[in-house]
Amino acid sequence: MTTARKTILVTGATGTLGRPLCARLAADGHEVRELSRNSREHPVDLRRGTGLDAALAGVDTVVHCASSPRGGDEEAARHLIAAARRAGVGHLVYISIVGVDRVPLGYYRAKFAVERLVEESGLGWTVLRATQFHDLVEGILAGAAKVPLVLPVPAGVADQPVEVTEVAGRLAELAASDPAGRVPDLGGPEVLSFTELARAYLAATGRARRPLPLPLAGRTYRAFRAGGHLAPDRATGRVTFAQYLRERHR
Repeated sequence: MTTARKTILVTGATGTLGRPLCARLAADGHEVRELSRNSREHPVDLRRGTGLDAALAGVDTVVHCASSPRGGDEEAARHLIAAARRAGVGHLVYISIVGVDRVPLGYYRAKFAVERLVEESGLGWTVLRATQFHDLVEGILAGAAKVPLVLPVPAGVADQPVEVTEVAGRLAELAASDPAGRVPDLGGPEVLSFTELARAYLAATGRARRPLPLPLAGRTYRAFRAGGHLAPDRATGRVTFAQYLRERHR
């Protein structure tokens, strides 16, 4: 394992995961190159591939966090990989999602396709899959809570939310190390039904609602009900959803 100071480029550096990751890498003594569409130092358009050669010059490791549910992830990854090869980057780290190979959601399928591109890139690579971040689950519940009196939740579906700073910490460790291929998944400490998650959210926010489980239809719902997005055997996270909510709403 290598722990020497590295020059590490992070895509999606201003995002939910990118910000704590960059902070952790800098605290660990690495030179961090923050990449985003609005970067003054390294303005890059991943979908078009512009600006990548200059941004990647002298980079040892790339951590690819940039992603969009609106599409374009595969195209962006192709541009990034091609530029990384030209620059002689030694290690590409990619953050993915638990269940991308089991849940037929369009966004998950794109993430799975990017995993394949990374594996076939010819670069040294590492892929980490994590369960959903706490803030994503809270956002889903907050949106559902706009309905008066009740809080609709998908019947029979559980989740395993994880603290984003814990994922950032694990990615920082992987970025500082040698390529490791597909590493064990990182899951939150608890698997809870959406009804339980809703009750925790309502208690933390003081909203008067009643969780209302609703059955849904379709292959994606069935895959979520079957727990395709869960990693109960990799419940290595420490911060629970209730702890996250207490910190957020204290």
